[in-house]
Amino acid sequence: MTAPYEQPQAPIWQGGQPLGSYISPIPVRRATLGDALASEWTKIRSVRSTVWTLSVMIVLMVGIGSLVAWAVSFAEQAPDGESVLPMGFFGVLLGSICVITLGVLTIASEYGTGMIRTTLTACPSRGRVLAAKSIVFFLLVFTTTTVTAALVGGIQVALLGGRAPTGEEWLRATFGVGLYVALLGLLALAVGALIRHSAGAITIMIGLVLLPLVLAMFMFSPSMADVQEALFSYSIPSQLAVLYDTSMTGSGPSGWDPLFIGAGVTAVAMVLAAFALNRRDV
Repeated sequence: MTAPYEQPQAPIWQGGQPLGSYISPIPVRRATLGDALASEWTKIRSVRSTVWTLSVMIVLMVGIGSLVAWAVSFAEQAPDGESVLPMGFFGVLLGSICVITLGVLTIASEYGTGMIRTTLTACPSRGRVLAAKSIVFFLLVFTTTTVTAALVGGIQVALLGGRAPTGEEWLRATFGVGLYVALLGLLALAVGALIRHSAGAITIMIGLVLLPLVLAMFMFSPSMADVQEALFSYSIPSQLAVLYDTSMTGSGPSGWDPLFIGAGVTAVAMVLAAFALNRRDV
């Protein structure tokens, strides 16, 4: 009689298992986009940079928007024919710097720490990793910005009164602003994937926000008038102001146009980021 470990093993080609092999009792399945989304959500909510950047953004939007409304309420009430929602513009503009920073850090920080190797080992499909990061980041920023913009608008209306904003004005100042800021953050994420360096990508994005306005301010020559107007009209602050029914030049994008322009630019940047991520080593 032979011991169990001395029992003859069937050949592997007959369905047997090699000696010393292990079969996990846990069912094995192929990874999906849902698994990548769950992984990215766990990462983005567990790092301190997310909490700090979004918290500062909320403080800036609520604090500056409320402070402007409070200061105006002491001077004079808002005219009956004007909406008070544009007073939230300055808080959103400064808060967008926080979103840009978070967008870059969402992917570039993994290159700095080497975490990107672990991420791509767990999920070899690089396109899926980029898609999961983009979806999680976009939904988080869009929700946070939209809710905060609505809160700021409610505070301003309560403090100043004036003409009640129309439905379209409310929609653009909340939903539209949330979409635009989330697209701006997604553009920063794409630049972070292309540059793979946090400080460099953040610097590029801040320059993209501020440089067109700075250049336009110093174009005094009449021959540069058309270029100056284009820089003013299509700069990011100017397009953000359009969503508040405020134009810096009186020409250029209007209504929902800034969202279409932002979506187009972001889509091109994301395609380039996906191409670079698939072609380069980590």
